Amino acid sequence: MTFQRIISDQQLEELMQREAARFEKRTPGSKAAFRQAGEVLLNGVPMPWMGDWGTAYPLFIDHASENRIKDVDGNTYIDFCLGDTGAMFGHSPAPTAEAVTRQIHRGITTMLPTKDAVWVGRELKSRFGLPYWQVAMTATEANRYVIRICRTLTHRPKILVFNECYHGSIDEALVHFGPDGRLALRSEYDINPGIPKEALTRVVEFNDPDALEEALAHEDVACVLAEPVMTNCGMVLPAPGYHAKLRELCTRTGTYLIIDETHTLSSGPGGYTAAHGLEPDFVTLGKCIAGGVPVAVYGFTAAISEKINASFGHKGLSDPMGIGGTLSGNALAINALRATLKHAATQTAFEKMIAGANRMADGLEASIEKYDLPWSVTRCGARAELQFVPRLPTCGSEAKAAFDWPMIYYTHLFLANRGLLITPFHNMMLVPPMATEEDIDCLVKGWDACMQELSVLSGRNRSH
Repeated sequence: MTFQRIISDQQLEELMQREAARFEKRTPGSKAAFRQAGEVLLNGVPMPWMGDWGTAYPLFIDHASENRIKDVDGNTYIDFCLGDTGAMFGHSPAPTAEAVTRQIHRGITTMLPTKDAVWVGRELKSRFGLPYWQVAMTATEANRYVIRICRTLTHRPKILVFNECYHGSIDEALVHFGPDGRLALRSEYDINPGIPKEALTRVVEFNDPDALEEALAHEDVACVLAEPVMTNCGMVLPAPGYHAKLRELCTRTGTYLIIDETHTLSSGPGGYTAAHGLEPDFVTLGKCIAGGVPVAVYGFTAAISEKINASFGHKGLSDPMGIGGTLSGNALAINALRATLKHAATQTAFEKMIAGANRMADGLEASIEKYDLPWSVTRCGARAELQFVPRLPTCGSEAKAAFDWPMIYYTHLFLANRGLLITPFHNMMLVPPMATEEDIDCLVKGWDACMQELSVLSGRNRSH
């Protein structure tokens, strides 16, 4: 399965040139800021992903609030990217912003706990069903700590991940298959060099229980690190029964199961785990749980808590395992976490978000059908993904083959020029709780206008 290009390369290039010229005319301030940034920042941005929007230069932002972003040129955008989930509940949720403002005057970090941490722990236990929790700064960090715990408790060196997964920037997850369907080690196929992949990781395709069983049979895997829905390469949904099989195989082989809810928290207050009754040994969370303030958490079972303490003979795991930066669990972060969970990440908010995402996906599917395009839409809670293939991918390799990068960059630029932002790198769209029906319909109309133009050029247009 590969992407379905419906117009010629030349036609797409002409459209891209038109939109690029329009973008440059609208954003002279961003262009000037980018030129200045290039003198002191690598590739003109403070973090590499900020430069990967498919434009000649990124937008430089002046202000973000709720689901609106304003750039330095005064252009306003309805935001369906939301910091790639970091601002899932909107930019600077009022309760979080107010709590952080109060706390910053009362102390930011002391390397001592606050009573807010007790509330946070109880709330996470209630939502996810795991009794014990720890706090980190990022989901990458949380995953790294959990992997270290799993290796310590199992005395096994490897972890298992799924091809084209997303788990932040931990070495073990920066792996993928090459064209031969094997772990990519050659320089022309390895997009994440400098990592001893064969020593760290086993990789299988998502939704392939036979490959999973074979990989775990070696009994050298400490843990499986899994997104419940793959989100890095266009969303890939689990096949019916796959999560039950994953749980059964992990239990049978003495392998811990980690569910990374960093993106799939969009499924509800307890993430995909609670919404679908999963039974992980660990859950990791990051990005949006503190309203955009850098905080992550990881939870685990009582049995794991007992094993951790038994392994070292006391109740401190920081010294013997090197876990926890001095800023982790600081008062400001915990305060932001409590305010967001209590006031922003509510059941009511999720109901509104998921309803909005369904409205959006319904509208996109209607446009796809209207213009007879060989595309499809994947849904997961408050997010949806438009994919350039007629049926939904079932694994990472299929999803990757569905990526039409020139078309992705063109459609994103088309939308941005009309005041609509979606997530770069792929077609993920996320609906925050304050998005109105008018906001959602505006996005659908933007996509519809783009599809209509492509349909006319392709000759598919049927008098629309």
